[in-house]
Amino acid sequence: MARIRNHNSRSGRGSGASGASWISYSDMMASLLLVFVLIICVSLYQYFTMLETKTNELQEKETQLAAQQTTLDQQAATMSAQQTELDEQKAALDTANASLAEREEELSTLQTQLTAQQTQLDTATQQLAVQQQTLARQQSDLDTANASLAAREQELTTLQSQLAAQQAQLDTATQQLAQQQQALTEQTAKIDDLVGVRSEIIATLSSALSSANLRATVDTTTGDIQLDSAVFFETGSYKIKDEGRALLDEFVPVYLGVLLKSEYSDYLGEIIIEGHTDSTGSYLNNLELSQNRALAVAKYCLQMTSLTEEQRTLLRKILTATGRSNSSPVYNEDGTENLDASRRVEFKFSLRDAEMIEEMNRLLSGQE
Repeated sequence: MARIRNHNSRSGRGSGASGASWISYSDMMASLLLVFVLIICVSLYQYFTMLETKTNELQEKETQLAAQQTTLDQQAATMSAQQTELDEQKAALDTANASLAEREEELSTLQTQLTAQQTQLDTATQQLAVQQQTLARQQSDLDTANASLAAREQELTTLQSQLAAQQAQLDTATQQLAQQQQALTEQTAKIDDLVGVRSEIIATLSSALSSANLRATVDTTTGDIQLDSAVFFETGSYKIKDEGRALLDEFVPVYLGVLLKSEYSDYLGEIIIEGHTDSTGSYLNNLELSQNRALAVAKYCLQMTSLTEEQRTLLRKILTATGRSNSSPVYNEDGTENLDASRRVEFKFSLRDAEMIEEMNRLLSGQE
C-alpha cells in the first residue's frame, strides 16, 4: 500500500491531473484487491473450515468405513462360511435332488401300483358289497334255518320220546321174534320134511304108474297127473265111457295105493279131481261141463269095489271135485291151442297146511 502511495506520490509530482486519476484508480484497485484478498481469505477460511469439517467427516467416514470394513470382513468371513455351508448344502441338495428323483420315480411307480390297487380295491369293494348282500340273504336264510332247526329239535325231542317208546316195543317184539324164530326153525324142519315127502310121493307115483304100464303124465314138481279126457267122455258129455271106467279101475287103485300109504297119510291134506275143457263154446257152459265131468269121476272113484272100506272112508274126507272150464288151456309149440290136450282130467294132491308152507317158503326165499 505504501509502495502504491509512493508511486502515486511520484506520479503526482510528475503531473497533477493525471496523478489524481491514477491515485483514484490505484485506490480503487487497492480496494478491489483488498476486497479480493478478503474474499480469498474468507474463501480460504471457509475452505479450511470446510476442509477441517470434511476432514473430520472424512475421518469419521474412514472410522465408519473401517468399522464397516471390519463388519464387511466379518460378513465376508461369515459369507465365506455360509458359502462353504451353502456349497455343502448344494452338494447335499444335489444328492437330495438325485434321491428325490429316485423317490419321484419310485413315487410314480407307487402311484401306478396305487392306481392298480385302487382299481382292485374298487373291484373288491363292489365284490364286498355283493358279498354283503349275499351274506345278508344267507343270514336271513340262517335265521330261517335256525327257526326251522329249533322246530326240528322240538320234533326230535318228541321223536326221541316216541323212539324210546318204540324201542320198548321193539324189545318186546324182539323177544316175540326170538320166540317166533324158534317156532320158525321148528316149522322149517317140518317144511323140509314136507318137501321131502312130496318129492318122495312123486317119485313113488311115477314108479308105480310106470310099473303098471299106465299112460299118465306126472308133473315132477307138483305131482299133478293128467288123463286124456277123450278116453273118458264123448264131446259135450259128462257120462264116463267104458274105456274111461276101465282106465280108472286100473289107475285109481295104484294112485290111492301110493297116497294112502301109512307113511304118507299123515301128511296128505286133499285129493283134487279137476275137469278142463277147450275154448270151444261159452265159458259158463264149459264151466258146468267141466264141473260135471270132475264130479262124475269123483263119484265113480268113491263107488269102486276095489277100494277097502278104510280107503273109501279116508277118501270121502279128502276128495274134492272142481271144474276149471277153459281157464287153463294147453298150447302147441306154435302158440295155437291144442284142443285135444285142453280137454282133460287132472288128479292133484296137496299136503296139510300147504298154504302156510308156501307162504313160509316165500318168506324164507326173501319174496314179498
